[in-house]
Formats: sequence, structure tokens, C-alpha cells
Amino acid sequence: MAYDALLLLSFGGPEGPDEVMPFLENVTRGRGVPRARLEAVAEHYHHFGGVSPINQQCRDLKAAIEADLTGHGLDVPVYWGNRNWRPFLADTLREMKADGVRRAAAFVTSAYSGYSCCRQYLEDIERARAEVEGAPEIDKLRIYFNHPGFVEPVIENARAAYERIPEALRDEVSLVFTAHSVPMAQPGREAYVEELNDVSALVAASVAADRPWALVYQSRSGPPTVPWLEPDVGDHLEKLRAGGTRAAVIVPIGFVSDHMEVKFDLDVEAAELAERIGLRIERAATAGTHPRFVAMVRELLLERDGAERPALGTLGPRPDTCAETCCRRPA
Repeated sequence: MAYDALLLLSFGGPEGPDEVMPFLENVTRGRGVPRARLEAVAEHYHHFGGVSPINQQCRDLKAAIEADLTGHGLDVPVYWGNRNWRPFLADTLREMKADGVRRAAAFVTSAYSGYSCCRQYLEDIERARAEVEGAPEIDKLRIYFNHPGFVEPVIENARAAYERIPEALRDEVSLVFTAHSVPMAQPGREAYVEELNDVSALVAASVAADRPWALVYQSRSGPPTVPWLEPDVGDHLEKLRAGGTRAAVIVPIGFVSDHMEVKFDLDVEAAELAERIGLRIERAATAGTHPRFVAMVRELLLERDGAERPALGTLGPRPDTCAETCCRRPA
């Protein structure tokens, strides 16, 4: 084994009402986001008691990965660190250093290419390592949007959601794939959209090949004067209903777990909109701790020792490492 540890690297989130604003200020530091916008987003967290679901999801995923590795005879300790909240990545690296870890692979809870999905995690790793003298080397595992271990749970969950639609409405169902919107000018945006379209087409063909589908976006946070990826999921649902569609299956294809953007933007806002306009919707679960998804983490780790590199769809497996210029923001 090329590595003596695995690092689970995620976004982070507050775990109490008092942590919400400090967390949001940390996420948006240096970006000039107005206070009013932060207060509006804070209400999303307060809707759930000020607790983001993502940290518990990471704890559950970490435990599942540990059990899977042990069950396959791999003695690889698993650590967990976040970009934006406790446990902060630099603190996790200090713990790893104290434990004698010299080289670790990093699995990030983001499946796609692009600046915010990939390059920003690499920057965070570089920044955290610079804070910790003698920090272990960290190699980010490859992009996995089209790995069977991600796609197969998405298909299974989307099919389950489709089957929850009453039979009388299934001939009218539209599949709606959602992903986090990003600015049109963000580096890597083209690859991000290409990957989302590729895997969405794959899932749609496997779930309901005769039904229409669309890729839409959610959770934009920038000023209205800055172009972001569209259409918005709410606008698309309204358009579907205006065109006579009576049912839709929402598949959060851009997310690997049911964190805040899924729980609030889809399960609260989109659900309330659908009820108001008379559109029956079902939301598919994300991969979460699905056994196939958990096994994928082990498979990605073993790829670094020469194991098979599977990929579904048309784009093939992404490389282990990106070029230094890939998806970097202009100075």
C-alpha cells in the first residue's frame, strides 16, 4: 500500500445555533458577501436547529469506510478534516503527524471537476500543510463522478424515487437532475457541466429511458449581476407545470450526501413550491453511506497501487493528478 492513512476531507458545517454565523463568515471571508445575505442563509441552518447535517454524515461515512477497509484486510487508519469548520484540516494534519503518518490519500466529498469541486480542495490541502511543520504528504484521490460506486447508488435511489410516483402519473414524469450552481466565469466550469450532463444521461437512461430529463441548478449565492449556471431548479419546476407536467423526480446528481443544500433547497424550498403549483415530486436520496459508495473509496485507494480504474458513461476515468494550471483562478 502506497499510503499509511486515508483522509476524509469535507466542507464542514455548524453544530449549534451559536456556530452558524461564525461558520458562514469563515466560508465567505474575503468574498465581500453582504451581511444581509449571510443572515438569510443562516436561517436555512436555523430551520434545522442550527445544525448542519454534513458533519454527522461525515462521521457515519468515516465509520463505514473504516469497517469496509478492515473487512478487506486493509490496516489503514481514517482521519477526518474539514475546509471550513471543526475539525479543521490543519488540526487533523497535526493529529496525523503526531500519530506518525507520513503519506496519506485524501477522499473529498465532491465528485466532480472544477475550481470549487476540486482545485479549491487542493489549495486547502496546500494551505493546511503550510501551517503544520512536518505535515504528512497528501495526495487527493481522483475525480469519481462516473465511477460505478457513485453512479450505481444514484441509479438505485433515483429508481426508488421514480417508483414512489403513483402509476397513474408515471407517463407524465420528468426527471430533474440538480447540481450546485457556480459562476459562469469559474475556472473548470465547462468540465463540470460536461461531467454532470454525462452522468445525468446515464442515470436517466437506466431509470426511465422514455421520460424527458433536464440538468438544472440550485443554491446560487452570488449577486444577481454576476452570471451563474442556469436554469434554477425552481424556475424549471414552474416551467414544467405550466407545460402540463404533473410529476417530477428530483435527483441531486451533484451531491454525495443529504447536506444543507439538499435538505433546505430541495426538501423545503422546492417541495413548498411544488405543492403550491400542484406538481407531484419525489426527491431521490444521495449516495451517502450506500455500501457500493463506501466500497468505491477503497477501490480508489487501491487504484494507486495499480488496481483497475473503472468508469461509466463516455468520458473515461479522470487522471490521478491535475496539471498545475488546471482550474486555477486568475491571480
